[in-house]
Amino acid sequence: MRSLVCAASLLAAILAGCATQPAGSSGETVLRARAKVHTELAAHYYERAQLGVAMEELGKALKSEPDYAPAFNVRGLVNMALREDRLAEEDFLHSLRLDSADSDTHNNYGWFLCQRGKTQDSIKQFMTALKNPLYATPEKSYLNAGVCSAKGGNAKDAEEFLQKSLVLRPNLPEALLELAKLGFGNGDHAGAKSYFLRFDQNREAPLSAENLWLAVRIERKIGDKNSEESYALQLRKRFPESRETQLLQQRQ
Repeated sequence: MRSLVCAASLLAAILAGCATQPAGSSGETVLRARAKVHTELAAHYYERAQLGVAMEELGKALKSEPDYAPAFNVRGLVNMALREDRLAEEDFLHSLRLDSADSDTHNNYGWFLCQRGKTQDSIKQFMTALKNPLYATPEKSYLNAGVCSAKGGNAKDAEEFLQKSLVLRPNLPEALLELAKLGFGNGDHAGAKSYFLRFDQNREAPLSAENLWLAVRIERKIGDKNSEESYALQLRKRFPESRETQLLQQRQ
């Protein structure tokens, strides 16, 4: 919320200064600054699933700067969330035509392709994002490449990508969880438990039903009855109607 307030305050300051700005390059700079702030506001609303408000902010951004590439990138994410696939892809591609070196857009477009089952095309986008030496969060693209490789059935590449994400950010929870899943799937139950415990120590959100069911199955394979029952109890208590609880009861 603080960042949202800061963005709104900055926008107010920019708007207040518009009347005194002369025409020409300085005026263009003000318009771009307004587009930037409206786009940042849209991104915050997108993260809060307030998609309608996000679209309104993006409309304001593009009114100020019709060729502002980041606005098309964020609009691609919003359209993706709305399941407007054709519009989302058009936005990502238009953003890349305006700024082909933007790693965030390559990453987001790659994630879109991954979610739509185009695994190999998605990996190409993640790798393109990583070519930019100024990319601020390369661990995200390695993580996404790992998730999508696993989704496509390529466990070897998935593990390599995930390990690279951990080199850059050693306690990245999402990478640790994915490695726990891979380990369990590959029969490396001790490794799976190690990664899951690290994930549990570094996560920010509560354990989901899916997380708890994975933990139950890992501990069952390890033979740790106390830990298995502890996770099973949490699963039954917190998610009594979940598919995972039903699976637990069927197995018992």
